[in-house]
Amino acid sequence: MTNGFETLAIHAGQEPDPLTGAVVPPIYATSTYKQDGVGGLRSGYEYSRSANPTRTALEEALAAVEGGARGLAFASGLAAEDTVLRTVCKPQDHVIIPNDAYGGTYRLFAKVYERWGLHYDPVPLGSLDAVAGAMTQKTKMIWVETPTNPLLGIADIAGLAELAHENDALLVVDNTFASPYLQRPLDLGADIVVHSTTKYIGGHSDVVGGALVARDKELGDELAYHQNAMGAVAGPFDSFLTLRGLKTLGVRMDRHCDNAERIVDLLLAHPKVTQVLYPGLAGHPGHEVAAKQMKRFGGMVSFRVAGGEAEAVAVCDRAKLFTLGESLGGVESLIEHPGRMTHASAAGSPLEVPSDLVRLSVGIETIDDLLADLTQALG
Repeated sequence: MTNGFETLAIHAGQEPDPLTGAVVPPIYATSTYKQDGVGGLRSGYEYSRSANPTRTALEEALAAVEGGARGLAFASGLAAEDTVLRTVCKPQDHVIIPNDAYGGTYRLFAKVYERWGLHYDPVPLGSLDAVAGAMTQKTKMIWVETPTNPLLGIADIAGLAELAHENDALLVVDNTFASPYLQRPLDLGADIVVHSTTKYIGGHSDVVGGALVARDKELGDELAYHQNAMGAVAGPFDSFLTLRGLKTLGVRMDRHCDNAERIVDLLLAHPKVTQVLYPGLAGHPGHEVAAKQMKRFGGMVSFRVAGGEAEAVAVCDRAKLFTLGESLGGVESLIEHPGRMTHASAAGSPLEVPSDLVRLSVGIETIDDLLADLTQALG
C-alpha cells in the first residue's frame, strides 16, 4: 500500500463507514454508549471522554502522518502541552525550553508549573553546547520549537535527541510551525510531537485543538491514560473539522511556502525593513540544519522595521488584506505585533521579543494581492 503523505492524510483511520458507506467519518455526537452486558464494551467505547469514534479517526490519522505509534487529540494545544508535562514530569524536575518560544508555552512554565515546583531554563537551542551545559541530573525533558515562535530560530532535532537520550531525558518537539508535511521530528529521534492543530493542520481558523504523537507505544499509552484522567479532549465536531483540514494540509502548505518566499523577496528589498527572519534564507544561522530536516521552510515570516515599536505597530494597523489578529496557519494571511499580542506574557523575561518585530502568517491568497497590501502597509 502507498504510504505517501497525502494518501495517509486522506485515508489513515478513515475507512468508509461500515453502515452506510459514507466516505467521511461521521460526527458521533454522543456522550455514552450502550454496552453489551456489564463490562462488555462495543468496539471499545464506553464514554466519550475516554474515546469517541470521530476523535479516534483523527488520532489515527495524526499518528500516521507523523510516523508515530499513537496519536491523541485535545481541546487545545496548551491542553496537549499540559498533559505531556504532567505525564513526564513531577515537582523538582527540570526542563530545558527555548529562549524563543510561544508566549503561551512560556506562561505555562512561568506562571503555572513554576508554582508546582517544576524548574526550567530558557536556552538557545540552536547551540548544542549551550543545551549540554544546561542539562542537570534532574533534567527530564528538552522542549523544542523549530522553527521557533516568533523569531524563526532552528534547532537540530537529531542532535538534541541524541543529547537528551544520553542524559535519560525525553525530547519533545512542538511541530506546529512546520506541520508534519514539512517536518517529521519522530523520524529524527524525538520522543513526542506536540501540535496546536488550530494552526496549519486545521488550517481554516474555525477550530481550536491540540495533539500529541508518541514514537513509542508504551509512552503513548501513558499519555493516553493521562488524557483520559485529566479530560481536556477534543470534542467530536472539533475532531471532524480538524480531520477535514488535515486532508488538504499538503496542498495548502505548498502554497503557503510559495507565497512566503515571494513575501521574503519583497521584504529583503524594502528600505524600511532592517532584518528578515526566515529559515529559507542562506544567511539564516539555522539554514543548513533546516534544509536537512525540513521539506521546505514554511509560511511564517518575521521582520523588523526602521522606526522601532511605533512603526511596527503602524505597519500592522495599515495592513488591509493581511488581517490583524493572533494565531496563524489559516488560509487567510495574518499580521501581528508579537510584543503586544501573542508574546505579551513574555515581557520582561528572557523570552521578551524585539519591540520592532512584525510577524506574518502568510496565507494562500493570490500572491500579487498580498504583495500589494504589504507594500502599502510598509509605506
